[in-house]
Amino acid sequence: MTLRFVVNCSILFTERPILERPAAARAAGFDAVEFWWPFPRAVPSDREIDTFERAVREAGVDLIGLNFFAGDMAAGDRGILSWPGRATEFRDNVDVAVGLGERLHIRVFNALYGNRISAADAQAQDELAAENLGAAAAAAARIGATVLVEAVSGADRYPLRTSADVGALLAHLDHLGVADVGFLADLYHLAVNGDDVDDAIRTHRQRIAHVQIADSPGRGEPGSGELPLQRWLDDLDHGDYQGFVGLEYVQTTPEPFGWLARNSRWSREPTSRSDA
Repeated sequence: MTLRFVVNCSILFTERPILERPAAARAAGFDAVEFWWPFPRAVPSDREIDTFERAVREAGVDLIGLNFFAGDMAAGDRGILSWPGRATEFRDNVDVAVGLGERLHIRVFNALYGNRISAADAQAQDELAAENLGAAAAAAARIGATVLVEAVSGADRYPLRTSADVGALLAHLDHLGVADVGFLADLYHLAVNGDDVDDAIRTHRQRIAHVQIADSPGRGEPGSGELPLQRWLDDLDHGDYQGFVGLEYVQTTPEPFGWLARNSRWSREPTSRSDA
């Protein structure tokens, strides 16, 4: 298998403070990580940004992916991309995230779409989302990065539930001339929502720019549930998928990476700029 794996440090190593998690990932044999937005606000202080950057650099890992600010996730928010009244907050966050991305050579930024708001018209939310995605994609493209959108499970008011939903959004963005937006194929979310994951991979293979995995039930490591994750990963691998696979699962066993050979945890390319 030639797939490259990265640890999501927002859902793994949660027994440690967030700034210690990149080093924990390195100690577990990984050289690359991803994070949800690691700050409590859309626009953190310069000191907070510098401290986070230092933790990543000193750990000796590459930060491959980062979520844009998604609101209060603990309270059920799943992004502010499509929320009326928060466009300025979102775009200010994009500026901060892309600035950090330029310093750490981040390759993908995940933009959670945002739940439907009962007081807002759905079409107006979709129009705002398209505008914000266009602005985010243009900003990310300046540093050679790609913006991602994904289907999400466990959030009834989140409008992107299946690969077809994501595909329709990407087609609409293409029509609008918005480039540099890709499909984050979270195999766990797609499966839990009842999507045909095999078909999703076949249909959207050319637009998949990042992959995340977890098993179900339980959202644990591969092998803890019933999903045919290895088959799906093999399909991606044999189909010449060139991106990364994010390990976005909850630890349910004493060794959360026991399913993955240690030499498969090294994903850095020879031309890595992590020490630049």
